[in-house]
Amino acid sequence: MRKSLSLSVFLTAFGLMLLTLSADAGPLDSPGASNALVCSACHGFGGNSPGSTVPILAGMSPAYFKKAIQDYAEGKRPSPEMEPYSKYVLQSGLDEIAAYFAEQKKLPPRLKPDPNAVKRGMAIAAQCTVCHNPRGEGDPERGFPDLRGQPAGYLEAQTALLKEDKRKLQDAMLDDLKKKLLKRLSNRNIADVAAYYSSLK
Repeated sequence: MRKSLSLSVFLTAFGLMLLTLSADAGPLDSPGASNALVCSACHGFGGNSPGSTVPILAGMSPAYFKKAIQDYAEGKRPSPEMEPYSKYVLQSGLDEIAAYFAEQKKLPPRLKPDPNAVKRGMAIAAQCTVCHNPRGEGDPERGFPDLRGQPAGYLEAQTALLKEDKRKLQDAMLDDLKKKLLKRLSNRNIADVAAYYSSLK
């Protein structure tokens, strides 16, 4: 009940925010554009998140976007914040919204990572290439996201969830590999790796 009320209040208030719509959002007459606006309060207009802990959706692979939304809606990827909105996206045209964000130009995070942390993280990130590839581009079709240019705070938070086993990978073998790798990393190591991937384009 509380989630439904929160979403209802949010959608009502969000109508007022459209008066300040940024040109970064792209044409609103494209398929999925108007329905994607509900994501803008947190993820920024056009999917370019203004914060350090919210992911950038602009330029995201449709396959990865759709998988993430479905996992949130089904509770496979627990998130009290995302669960109600993921269900809204499913009802509003998942394919069209995913395509809209994929077409948007991805801008660099507004908060620039510390250069020293980037340097330290670059060395540690060599251990992540099995799934995320040497430059962090990942393999979205297989469920490995493109980490380049995502906000460092978001990457750090998601890695912490993986380390604490609060977020799992569907492939059991890779999930086991993830556990062994992340157990070796300190919180500072994780922050440095996040800074490194955030610095990439």
